[in-house]
Amino acid sequence: MTKCNTIHIIQEMERTGMVPVFNHHDIEIAKQVLDAAYHGGVRVFEFTNRGDNALKVFTSFSEYAQKYDDLILGIGTIFDTKTAQAYLGAGAQFLVSPALVEELAGFANENNVLWIPGCGTITEVYRATQLGAPLIKVFPANVLEPAFVKAIKSVMPWVKIMPTGGISPSRKNLEPWFESGVSCVGIGSQLLKKEYLETKNYDQLSSAINETLRTIKNIRN
Repeated sequence: MTKCNTIHIIQEMERTGMVPVFNHHDIEIAKQVLDAAYHGGVRVFEFTNRGDNALKVFTSFSEYAQKYDDLILGIGTIFDTKTAQAYLGAGAQFLVSPALVEELAGFANENNVLWIPGCGTITEVYRATQLGAPLIKVFPANVLEPAFVKAIKSVMPWVKIMPTGGISPSRKNLEPWFESGVSCVGIGSQLLKKEYLETKNYDQLSSAINETLRTIKNIRN
């Protein structure tokens, strides 16, 4: 796992079209999920800052991820610069926020790191671009829906968008998002299902991830 610049990270997100969004308190399970995702074709992975031991788990997770030279690992659910700094120190290569947290913009620029803010209005999207965010997280996606992305694109066609939250890996759900003009999507529990983890069926998880990536490729074509 090598350090990557902002342009390369976004290019990789756009190339595959999907970023898994995941958290687990058990590092061994997290490692298995990472392996399944990588072998399924994922090259950009977002771990989320949730739970009391999230930083400890992420630190081990990041060390483990170094076995994959071309994997890009980021951290989500970041609300302040102190937490952001801790995760960068632990190996995070990009930062994702559920909200437009302006102090993180300056922090990201100073540290030359990609910051992806969560936005839910066109005003927030515009403000985020003014603060230098090159990619916007539309959140929560299942509330805002593809029509919101179309509205953004109609007035700010240059904005790169990654909807996250409640997105299903089905073609029926994915197609409207990509038709609206998104660069990629973030998918969590509807793809990285508890049933796979509980039964330790990581091969099936890897297959499901690969199928999702192929579905996205087919939609784009």
